[in-house]
Amino acid sequence: MTAEPGILNASAGVIDVVLGVDLGTTATKVVAFDVHGQEHASSSAGYPLLEPSPGEAVQDPAEITAAALRAIRAVTAELPPGAVVRAVSFSSALHSLVGVDADGVALTPSITWADIRANKQADRLRTSGKGLELQLRTGTPTHPMSPLTKLMWFREEDPELHARVATWAGIKEVVVHALTGEWVTDHSVASATGLFNLRSRSWDREALELAGVGPERLPRLVATTYAGLRPLPAVAAELGLPADVPLVVGGGDGPLANLGIGAVKPGVAACSVGTSGALRVVVESPSVDPQGRVFCYALTEDRWAVGGAITNGGVAVRWAGDTMAPELEELAPELGDSPVEPVLDLAASVPPGCGGLVMLPYLLSERAPHWTSVPSAAYVGLTRAHGRAHLVRATLEGICQQLALVLDSMRAAGNEVHEVRATGGVFASRLWRQTLADVLGMPVSFAKGHEGSSFGAALLGMQAVGLVESVDAAEALIEIEEVVAPDPAAVSVYATLRPLYSEVYAALLPAFARIRELEESLPLAYSEPAEPQELAED
Repeated sequence: MTAEPGILNASAGVIDVVLGVDLGTTATKVVAFDVHGQEHASSSAGYPLLEPSPGEAVQDPAEITAAALRAIRAVTAELPPGAVVRAVSFSSALHSLVGVDADGVALTPSITWADIRANKQADRLRTSGKGLELQLRTGTPTHPMSPLTKLMWFREEDPELHARVATWAGIKEVVVHALTGEWVTDHSVASATGLFNLRSRSWDREALELAGVGPERLPRLVATTYAGLRPLPAVAAELGLPADVPLVVGGGDGPLANLGIGAVKPGVAACSVGTSGALRVVVESPSVDPQGRVFCYALTEDRWAVGGAITNGGVAVRWAGDTMAPELEELAPELGDSPVEPVLDLAASVPPGCGGLVMLPYLLSERAPHWTSVPSAAYVGLTRAHGRAHLVRATLEGICQQLALVLDSMRAAGNEVHEVRATGGVFASRLWRQTLADVLGMPVSFAKGHEGSSFGAALLGMQAVGLVESVDAAEALIEIEEVVAPDPAAVSVYATLRPLYSEVYAALLPAFARIRELEESLPLAYSEPAEPQELAED
C-alpha cells in the first residue's frame, strides 16, 4: 500500500518532509514540513550584520554557510522516526552580492541589501532617466541595495578587485555552491538584481554593460522550481541527508513569504515585518510601475510579486527601546536584546496620532516608495507635551504609515488589494497588530505558526518534486489565528495625517542631501581633546 505523502502510514511508517531553508539577514532558519504544513523539526543559527563604516552593511559568507549547514544538520538529527527528507528547498534575503575567485573562495564579504555605498551610482542612474528605463525591463528599483549599482560601485571604486572576481553571486548561490559544487541562481533572486530582463527571462545586456560583467561571470539561470541539484556525497553524509535528495533552488524571501502565508491570489497582499518590512501582492504576469514606485520580482514561472520593501521595520522600534528606555531590562526575544515590549506597553497609553508628533523612521535610510538612500530619520512636531511614550509610538506609527504609502503606490500602479495577511515576530505585540490595521484602514489577518519564507520555500520544493500539484495549495494550508478589524476613529486620524509623511519628506529632502554631504567630515563619536603640549625651550 502506498502512503499518502505527508501522512504517517501505520504499515509503511513513512512521513514525507521537505526542508525549507531560509537564509535571513541575521539568522538561517530550517524547518521540516509535511504537505499539510505541519512542522516536524526546526532549527535556527544566527550571525551578525556588520557595519564597519558608514554606509556598509556586510556579512561573512563563510559564517552564513556554516550556520546554514549547522541548522540543516540539527533538523535532520531531530526528525521523528519514519520521516524521510524528499527535498531541500531554499529562500534567501534579496539583493546580496559576493565576489568569488575561480576556486569559489570569497574575495568580498556578502554585501547586503542594507549597504548603501553605491548611492552615488544609483543617484546618477536615477537622475539621468536611465534608472527608470532599466526598472521597466528588470523590475528592480534603482537603489544602492541592488547588485547592479553595487557592481557599478566596485567597477569605479575598486576596479582591480572587480576584475579579479571570477563569479558574482548572491548569498544563496554561495550556500548552494557549498552543498553542490554548482553555480546557479533562480529567476526570483535574479529578478531582484537589476540585471535580469523580466520578459526574456535572461540577463539584460545593457545592465550587464553598466555592471561591467558578462553572463560567464554570473551563475546559470534556472527556474525557482529547478530540482536538478544534488548534494556532494561528503556533504550529504555530513548533514544526514539522503545521497540523492533533490536540492530545489527556491527563490527570494519576499515572494516566498507571500506563498508561505497563502497570499498567492491576486488582490491578497502579504505584509511581513522583521528587521525591515515589505508589502507585496502576487500577479499572474510581470507588472511594472511606469513611475518606478514598486518592484516586480518572480515567484514561479507564472507568478510574480509586486510591491515595496521598507528598510526600517522592527529595527526602528528596537532602536526606540534602546534609546528611550535603556533602564528597562525585560527583553523581546523576537527582536533581540532590546527592551521593546515594555516601551510598547508604554506607547499603548498614547492615543493614535501622538498629539501631532510625526516620525520619518529612516534610521537606515529608506527604500519604497521613494527609492533613495538620501533621507535620514526625523521627528517633526515635537513639543514639551511629548514624552518617551509619544516618541516610541510615533516610531511605530511611522513604520506603519510607510507601509501604507507602499500600499497606495501599489494601488496607483493598477494593483488591486482587498485583503492583507501579515507575518513577522513584531506582531506578537497587540499594539503592532492594531496599529497596522488602523493605518492601512482595512482588516489584517494574522497567520498561525508559520514563518512565511521557510514554509514558502518548502511549498515550492513540494511542487518541484511532485508532492503537491501547485503552490495554490498554500491558501488551504494556512490557519488564520486572528483577524484584526480597524478602529474607525483611529483610521480617520491616520488617514488625515498620512499626506504629512510625504509632505515632510519632500520638504526635508534638500536638508537630508546636505547632511549626507557633510556627514563624512563630522565625527560620530566624541573623542577626548588631546593634552596641550608644552612649548619646547630654546
